[in-house]
Amino acid sequence: MNIVESLKEKFSGTIKQFRIDSNSKIYIEIDKKDLLNMVYFIFVDMDARFITASGVDNLDGMEILYHFSFDREDVIISLRVLLERENPIIESISSIIRGAINIEKEIYELLGIQFLHHPELKRFLLSEEYPDNVYPLRKDNREGKK
Repeated sequence: MNIVESLKEKFSGTIKQFRIDSNSKIYIEIDKKDLLNMVYFIFVDMDARFITASGVDNLDGMEILYHFSFDREDVIISLRVLLERENPIIESISSIIRGAINIEKEIYELLGIQFLHHPELKRFLLSEEYPDNVYPLRKDNREGKK
């Protein structure tokens, strides 16, 4: 069974959107409540490599993309999770992937997304003098808007 079939079979009721951009790039949109189950399946059961996560402010809300590589198959899967703009909170994947600790700290610091159960959610990139609750990658912080 290939990667796409395995994911569709296991998560048929939880996948909101499934998009294949090419033979090697797949985007799967899921609800934040399904994140840990899908990450565990992809990373542990399917033996994918965690590449990174990226946070985006799209003005309607926040989104996080979790990128995984299936190196032998030359396939990259990105899990897309949309969050509310006013109170962006999601479970940390660091309990499954220790390598996610620092990228989640960066996303927290730059976009203000809270990661529940993160082992050390604190400043990582910005100086201690940088103002609290001002997130440099939020679009509403640009051009003097607060």
